[in-house]
Amino acid sequence: MFCPSCGQATLSRTTAKVFCCDHCQFTYFHNTASAVLAVICCGDDILVAERGRQPGKGMLDFPGGFVDYDESLEQALCRELEEELGFQPAGMRYIGSAPNTYKYRGTTYKTCDAFYQITLDSKPKMQANDDVAAIKWINRHEIAPSEFAFDSARLALELLGID
Repeated sequence: MFCPSCGQATLSRTTAKVFCCDHCQFTYFHNTASAVLAVICCGDDILVAERGRQPGKGMLDFPGGFVDYDESLEQALCRELEEELGFQPAGMRYIGSAPNTYKYRGTTYKTCDAFYQITLDSKPKMQANDDVAAIKWINRHEIAPSEFAFDSARLALELLGID
């Protein structure tokens, strides 16, 4: 592989996440990407999104996405909810996190997905935008974890006692 610093074809993997250049000693750390997801609840209903793109196109997921540079987890979640649903939460509660594997266009990314619960008194007007094909409310007792695209989302359901 070519080194992004010196341009020589001397970049090689030294560990699972570390690449070093034999020519200029440049070191690249291929770290985990951060993602945030919202479990939006209203009574016994939970809002789920149908994925509009791969990976997992057509399967269920929670609204959310990747954290951008210079964003906190909470800022990223608010931005993603605005982009995907046209919705801004008044408050959120951290539930937990889980590692995830995200395969996109032939590349496998390792992520750490952080989950937040948003509890609403009534269902606001929201619409599917961006990479969300559709949204729907499902009663917590009717949710099928196997319909979710990612293991991390299934763990979030488990953390909420939904399995």
